[in-house]
Amino acid sequence: MGFCALAYFEAAFSEAYEQREFERTLAFPDFPHPATPAAVTRLEVPRLGISVMVHEGVEARTLRIGAGHVPGTALAGDPGNVVIAAHRDTFFRPLRNIRDGDTILVETLNGSYRYSVEWTRVVDPSDRQALASSADALLTLVTCYPFYYVGPAPERFIVRARRVETP
Repeated sequence: MGFCALAYFEAAFSEAYEQREFERTLAFPDFPHPATPAAVTRLEVPRLGISVMVHEGVEARTLRIGAGHVPGTALAGDPGNVVIAAHRDTFFRPLRNIRDGDTILVETLNGSYRYSVEWTRVVDPSDRQALASSADALLTLVTCYPFYYVGPAPERFIVRARRVETP
């Protein structure tokens, strides 16, 4: 019980700190900041109330404090498949209610990008098709499945979205 509480508070504190630093950097881009935010991307799914900072990498510590950008995949704003992973029992739990057509916003220090959900799938962890590169501007979210499974989950939940032009 103590470990769970520690993990929860570590994630909450880190997320609040990173969000604040990100907002400060966006508001004052030319101001010399003592430290650049560790996470330089924010992912939001407004309808589901998701707002999470995205760090580089998918190591255990990274996913404990936020979402992780899968190394080797495209960066937000670049053509290709941007792949972001997070835990199903923390930051990505609300994805269980995502629907085709939902909007996903990705904000970086270089710009903001809007994606529209095209489909969701449940796949075997060995199925790497969703991580494949693409000439199209795609966003792929990955988390474990089922959402309420106790212990290491046997499957992966995939959300695929396509970048849309902002009006």
